[in-house]
Amino acid sequence: MFKQTLRRTYGVLVVVFVLAGAVVAVALASGSQSATVGSASNATLNANVVVTPQGRTVYALSPETSRHLLCKTKACFGFWPPLTVSSATAKLKAGPGVQGRLGLVRRGTKSYQVTLRGMPLYRFAGDHGRDEAHGQGIESFGGRWHA
Repeated sequence: MFKQTLRRTYGVLVVVFVLAGAVVAVALASGSQSATVGSASNATLNANVVVTPQGRTVYALSPETSRHLLCKTKACFGFWPPLTVSSATAKLKAGPGVQGRLGLVRRGTKSYQVTLRGMPLYRFAGDHGRDEAHGQGIESFGGRWHA
């Protein structure tokens, strides 16, 4: 009887830890209450590009606009995660070197994608650090990706 109770207790603890981990993962994956984009020199492209606060290159899909979204499937979001915030009242800040107005486009019930000059912004799953721009020039999901 003691072993049965002990197994149940362990089973419940495992379920609790798995659920807690899922909640933390969802919280981290969702957008924040603010977004700052900056500008950095990219040696690969020999140009200044827009970057996240972590220095990761940001992309736009041409000819996509906030009124004509092309990247809207799970497959697209798997390769091109949108730069999001969790509130329509999130504070947006353009750092030095960023030209144009930042805005938001609704992407779900609790998700808003950051836009620059009306173009939704994305990261590329193939970039793993600063100064990477492996997504530059890729043609997919109805257009061409540009850093």
